[in-house]
Amino acid sequence: MVRSRPPGTVLYFVEGTAARTLAVCEGPPPPVPRPRLLDRVRAAVRTRHYSRRTEKAYIAWTRRYILFHGKRHPLEMGGPEVAKFLTSLAVEGQVAASTQNQALSALLFLYREVLEQDLPWLDDVVRAKRTVRLPVVLTRDEVRAVIRQLRGTQRLIAILLYGSGLRLLEAARPPASAYRTSTSRATRSPCARVRAKRIGPFRCPPSWCPS
Repeated sequence: MVRSRPPGTVLYFVEGTAARTLAVCEGPPPPVPRPRLLDRVRAAVRTRHYSRRTEKAYIAWTRRYILFHGKRHPLEMGGPEVAKFLTSLAVEGQVAASTQNQALSALLFLYREVLEQDLPWLDDVVRAKRTVRLPVVLTRDEVRAVIRQLRGTQRLIAILLYGSGLRLLEAARPPASAYRTSTSRATRSPCARVRAKRIGPFRCPPSWCPS
Protein backbone atom coordinates (compact mmCIF):
# COMPACT_ATOMS: atom_id res chain seq x y z
CA MET A 1 0.00 0.00 0.00
CA VAL A 2 1.43 3.34 -1.06
CA ARG A 3 0.67 6.29 1.14
CA SER A 4 0.87 9.82 -0.16
CA ARG A 5 3.07 12.21 1.75
CA PRO A 6 1.68 15.60 2.73
CA PRO A 7 3.48 18.65 1.34
CA GLY A 8 6.40 19.80 3.42
CA THR A 9 7.30 16.28 4.61
CA VAL A 10 11.03 15.56 4.98
CA LEU A 11 12.31 11.95 5.07
CA TYR A 12 15.26 11.04 7.30
CA PHE A 13 16.96 7.62 6.85
CA VAL A 14 18.46 6.21 10.06
CA GLU A 15 21.27 3.72 9.67
CA GLY A 16 21.50 0.78 12.06
CA THR A 17 20.70 -2.89 12.45
CA ALA A 18 17.26 -2.23 11.06
CA ALA A 19 16.95 0.58 8.56
CA ARG A 20 14.12 2.89 9.43
CA THR A 21 12.60 5.89 7.75
CA LEU A 22 11.38 8.79 9.85
CA ALA A 23 8.93 11.21 8.32
CA VAL A 24 8.86 14.68 9.84
CA CYS A 25 6.19 17.11 8.74
CA GLU A 26 7.32 20.72 8.56
CA GLY A 27 4.85 23.53 8.15
CA PRO A 28 5.10 26.41 5.69
CA PRO A 29 7.70 29.11 6.39
CA PRO A 30 6.49 31.95 8.60
CA PRO A 31 5.29 35.02 6.72
CA VAL A 32 7.76 37.86 6.35
CA PRO A 33 6.66 40.74 8.60
CA ARG A 34 5.69 43.87 6.73
CA PRO A 35 8.02 46.81 7.40
CA ARG A 36 6.75 49.48 9.72
CA LEU A 37 5.48 52.76 8.37
CA LEU A 38 8.47 54.81 9.50
CA ASP A 39 10.83 52.24 7.97
CA ARG A 40 8.93 52.56 4.70
CA VAL A 41 9.28 56.34 4.83
CA ARG A 42 13.01 56.00 5.50
CA ALA A 43 13.45 53.57 2.60
CA ALA A 44 11.50 55.83 0.22
CA VAL A 45 13.61 58.86 1.16
CA ARG A 46 16.89 56.97 0.72
CA THR A 47 15.77 55.52 -2.61
CA ARG A 48 15.36 59.05 -3.93
CA HIS A 49 18.78 60.07 -2.54
CA TYR A 50 17.48 62.83 -0.30
CA SER A 51 19.79 64.29 2.32
CA ARG A 52 20.04 62.89 5.84
CA ARG A 53 18.52 66.04 7.30
CA THR A 54 15.50 65.66 5.01
CA GLU A 55 15.16 62.03 6.08
CA LYS A 56 15.19 62.93 9.77
CA ALA A 57 12.75 65.81 9.24
CA TYR A 58 10.25 63.71 7.25
CA ILE A 59 10.31 60.89 9.80
CA ALA A 60 9.91 63.35 12.69
CA TRP A 61 6.93 65.06 11.05
CA THR A 62 5.30 61.72 10.24
CA ARG A 63 5.62 60.59 13.85
CA ARG A 64 4.34 63.92 15.13
CA TYR A 65 1.35 63.78 12.77
CA ILE A 66 0.41 60.29 13.98
CA LEU A 67 0.73 61.24 17.65
CA PHE A 68 -1.33 64.38 17.10
CA HIS A 69 -4.30 62.27 15.96
CA GLY A 70 -4.08 59.72 18.76
CA LYS A 71 -1.79 57.21 17.03
CA ARG A 72 -4.20 56.61 14.17
CA HIS A 73 -2.73 55.15 10.99
CA PRO A 74 -2.40 57.65 8.13
CA LEU A 75 -4.41 55.31 5.89
CA GLU A 76 -7.39 55.97 8.15
CA MET A 77 -6.99 59.72 7.72
CA GLY A 78 -6.88 62.14 4.84
CA GLY A 79 -7.12 65.79 3.85
CA PRO A 80 -9.17 67.06 6.83
CA GLU A 81 -6.75 65.54 9.34
CA VAL A 82 -3.74 66.97 7.49
CA ALA A 83 -5.36 70.42 7.38
CA LYS A 84 -6.17 70.25 11.09
CA PHE A 85 -2.59 69.32 11.94
CA LEU A 86 -1.07 72.09 9.81
CA THR A 87 -3.50 74.64 11.22
CA SER A 88 -2.57 73.68 14.78
CA LEU A 89 1.09 74.31 13.94
CA ALA A 90 0.33 77.87 12.85
CA VAL A 91 -2.31 78.77 15.48
CA GLU A 92 -1.23 76.89 18.59
CA GLY A 93 2.43 76.21 17.83
CA GLN A 94 3.15 79.67 16.38
CA VAL A 95 5.67 78.12 13.98
CA ALA A 96 7.30 79.96 11.11
CA ALA A 97 6.02 79.66 7.56
CA SER A 98 9.06 77.63 6.53
CA THR A 99 8.41 75.12 9.32
CA GLN A 100 4.79 74.71 8.26
CA ASN A 101 5.85 74.24 4.65
CA GLN A 102 8.34 71.57 5.71
CA ALA A 103 5.59 69.70 7.57
CA LEU A 104 3.35 69.95 4.51
CA SER A 105 6.10 68.59 2.26
CA ALA A 106 6.68 65.68 4.63
CA LEU A 107 2.99 64.73 4.72
CA LEU A 108 2.64 65.06 0.95
CA PHE A 109 5.62 62.75 0.56
CA LEU A 110 4.08 60.31 3.02
CA TYR A 111 0.78 60.05 1.19
CA ARG A 112 2.00 60.28 -2.40
CA GLU A 113 5.26 58.35 -2.36
CA VAL A 114 4.79 55.88 0.54
CA LEU A 115 1.03 55.27 0.79
CA GLU A 116 0.40 56.06 -2.91
CA GLN A 117 -2.63 58.22 -2.20
CA ASP A 118 -3.43 61.70 -3.44
CA LEU A 119 -4.54 64.34 -0.98
CA PRO A 120 -7.22 66.88 -1.93
CA TRP A 121 -6.41 70.54 -2.24
CA LEU A 122 -5.93 71.90 1.27
CA ASP A 123 -7.97 75.11 1.28
CA ASP A 124 -8.84 75.16 4.98
CA VAL A 125 -5.27 75.40 6.26
CA VAL A 126 -4.43 78.53 8.24
CA ARG A 127 -1.09 79.67 6.89
CA ALA A 128 1.67 80.87 9.16
CA LYS A 129 2.77 84.46 8.69
CA ARG A 130 6.01 85.06 6.85
CA THR A 131 8.49 87.34 8.56
CA VAL A 132 10.17 89.92 6.35
CA ARG A 133 13.93 89.85 6.80
CA LEU A 134 16.56 91.75 4.92
CA PRO A 135 19.50 89.57 3.84
CA VAL A 136 22.91 90.44 5.25
CA VAL A 137 25.55 90.58 2.52
CA LEU A 138 29.22 91.09 3.33
CA THR A 139 31.49 93.13 1.10
CA ARG A 140 34.66 91.63 -0.35
CA ASP A 141 36.82 93.46 2.17
CA GLU A 142 34.69 92.12 5.03
CA VAL A 143 34.96 88.58 3.66
CA ARG A 144 38.75 88.89 3.42
CA ALA A 145 38.88 90.15 7.00
CA VAL A 146 36.88 87.16 8.24
CA ILE A 147 38.93 84.58 6.32
CA ARG A 148 42.22 86.07 7.54
CA GLN A 149 41.14 85.27 11.10
CA LEU A 150 40.64 81.57 10.33
CA ARG A 151 43.22 78.79 10.27
CA GLY A 152 43.34 75.16 9.20
CA THR A 153 40.15 73.28 8.41
CA GLN A 154 37.89 76.21 9.27
CA ARG A 155 39.76 78.40 6.78
CA LEU A 156 39.42 75.81 4.02
CA ILE A 157 35.69 75.38 4.64
CA ALA A 158 35.14 79.16 4.61
CA ILE A 159 36.98 79.48 1.28
CA LEU A 160 34.93 76.64 -0.19
CA LEU A 161 31.67 78.20 0.97
CA TYR A 162 32.55 81.62 -0.41
CA GLY A 163 34.26 80.56 -3.62
CA SER A 164 32.16 77.63 -4.84
CA GLY A 165 28.73 78.25 -3.32
CA LEU A 166 28.68 74.98 -1.36
CA ARG A 167 26.33 74.56 1.56
CA LEU A 168 27.71 74.13 5.04
CA LEU A 169 27.05 70.38 5.27
CA GLU A 170 28.35 69.83 1.74
CA ALA A 171 31.66 71.40 2.67
CA ALA A 172 31.85 69.77 6.12
CA ARG A 173 30.94 66.30 4.81
CA PRO A 174 32.21 65.97 1.23
CA PRO A 175 31.43 62.79 -0.73
CA ALA A 176 33.78 59.83 -0.57
CA SER A 177 35.06 60.53 -4.10
CA ALA A 178 36.58 63.80 -2.86
CA TYR A 179 39.08 62.04 -0.59
CA ARG A 180 42.56 61.20 -1.88
CA THR A 181 45.28 59.08 -0.30
CA SER A 182 48.20 60.82 -1.94
CA THR A 183 50.57 62.29 0.64
CA SER A 184 51.76 65.00 -1.73
CA ARG A 185 48.19 66.24 -2.05
CA ALA A 186 47.66 66.19 1.70
CA THR A 187 50.73 68.37 2.33
CA ARG A 188 49.48 71.21 0.16
CA SER A 189 48.17 74.38 1.70
CA PRO A 190 44.37 74.75 1.93
CA CYS A 191 44.26 77.36 -0.81
CA ALA A 192 46.37 75.20 -3.09
CA ARG A 193 43.95 72.32 -2.60
CA VAL A 194 41.07 74.58 -3.56
CA ARG A 195 42.85 75.58 -6.76
CA ALA A 196 43.73 71.97 -7.54
CA LYS A 197 40.13 70.80 -7.26
CA ARG A 198 38.99 73.54 -9.68
CA ILE A 199 35.77 74.14 -7.85
CA GLY A 200 33.93 77.02 -9.46
CA PRO A 201 35.43 80.18 -10.91
CA PHE A 202 36.97 81.21 -7.60
CA ARG A 203 40.63 82.23 -7.61
CA CYS A 204 42.31 82.49 -4.24
CA PRO A 205 44.17 85.83 -3.79
CA PRO A 206 47.81 85.43 -2.70
CA SER A 207 47.15 87.48 0.43
CA TRP A 208 44.74 84.80 1.68
CA CYS A 209 47.25 81.95 1.54
CA PRO A 210 49.03 81.19 4.82
CA SER A 211 52.73 81.89 4.85
